[in-house]
Amino acid sequence: MIPRNPSTPPAMHPHDDRYYDREDLAAELRRTFQVCHECRMCVNYCGSFPELFRRVDGAIDSGAAEGAEKIVQADVKAVADECWQCKLCYIKCPYTADEGASELLDFPRLMARERAVRARDEGIALVDRILGEPQRVGKFGSGVMAPLANFVTRNQLLRKIQEKVTGISAEFRLPPMARETFSRWLAQHRPLEGAGERGELVLFATCYGEYNTPEVARAAVLVLEHNGYTVRYPGSGADRGDAMLTCCGLPNIDGGDVAAARRKIEHNVALLLPHVRAGRTIVVPGPSCGMMMKKEWYGYVPTPEVQEVAAATLDLMEFLVTLGKAKTLKREFPGKLGTVAYHAACHLRAQKIGFPGMRVLNVVPGTEVRMVEQCSAVDGTWGMKAAHYETGRKYAQKLVDGISEAEADVVVSDCTLAGLRIVKENGVRVLHPVEALARAYGLIHDPAAALPASESTSE
Repeated sequence: MIPRNPSTPPAMHPHDDRYYDREDLAAELRRTFQVCHECRMCVNYCGSFPELFRRVDGAIDSGAAEGAEKIVQADVKAVADECWQCKLCYIKCPYTADEGASELLDFPRLMARERAVRARDEGIALVDRILGEPQRVGKFGSGVMAPLANFVTRNQLLRKIQEKVTGISAEFRLPPMARETFSRWLAQHRPLEGAGERGELVLFATCYGEYNTPEVARAAVLVLEHNGYTVRYPGSGADRGDAMLTCCGLPNIDGGDVAAARRKIEHNVALLLPHVRAGRTIVVPGPSCGMMMKKEWYGYVPTPEVQEVAAATLDLMEFLVTLGKAKTLKREFPGKLGTVAYHAACHLRAQKIGFPGMRVLNVVPGTEVRMVEQCSAVDGTWGMKAAHYETGRKYAQKLVDGISEAEADVVVSDCTLAGLRIVKENGVRVLHPVEALARAYGLIHDPAAALPASESTSE
């Protein structure tokens, strides 16, 4: 095994002076690859590990090496390009800091570091520049532009042209653009009776919740108001102003654009911090954004203010579980859900908070929740790229089969992008757990009515 200096932990975040040092990175890659080569527990999780083991084994078979010590940059790029940052290898790895291991492995963060160094040296690819700015794309394509934008995303010929220009797969089902954004709806929304009796919350609606799937954010507002909370959203209603919350920065990290991610983190923290200091919890309906805020923001912007915001952030369904534990969650449900197939999103598992959506839906009478704990192989922007589309479909097959085998009346996933994979492969409507809960409460009588069927991710 290639040794690690026990007095110096690996450089995993850009505030470490060694982060962009190519020699230090190369040494850490070889060390990590050697441990993975000797373990091989993660061989079935994604394409990175089979690619790594094939290259190490080839060097050993040729007599050029005894392990990963002869790995070269071409090998590194091939391995890193197959990592879609699902975090499952970290969750299962016995060599992490979370497990108290001396090896201190963090394969996903190492792959993110490799991409950041490569992006600094070679530039950021066009596909990553586009996919890294979902808030800009959403702002341009939603509202009055939504019909045109949705026509383009549904037209296969135009999508194929788009694929050649941008590198975004013509086959991947892109999220629709909303005619009415969430912030516009909220600014005109009259809160439900009793909203505010238990306090105020801040909703980090996510880019998709603002511009693409506002029905999820709307359902979140209704459920939270029904349970006695006023919902605040910087940039809308009483909080309307020049500044709005923006992307969490994770798509930029996927493409190696650390500077853009930092700008977004700083922007969001500046807007959220006053709410946190006023005692408001931040709830997030998207597991990727929630993971980024809770687990990654501080690594990229290591300030006390970021720590404050991260500590006040909860997954939306996680927050509802806390209400259940405190016996304050309303349990009068005029509707029932039947059999529910619950997709356990990878970035929800990465937060190590269990499966809060499943726990909450299990409270609804006449409901049986069947969990499908499989990866969608989308995870951020990776699965949307033409270069990875077929590989993503291959690795998502267990999820597709699991959804089919559940034979459910309702399919739910906390992750919008995973839902798009399920819609494409299984041909079923996919709801966020909070939408299903809103239906059980009788707050939404027909979740399909939240948007026209042709514009909903759940068609």
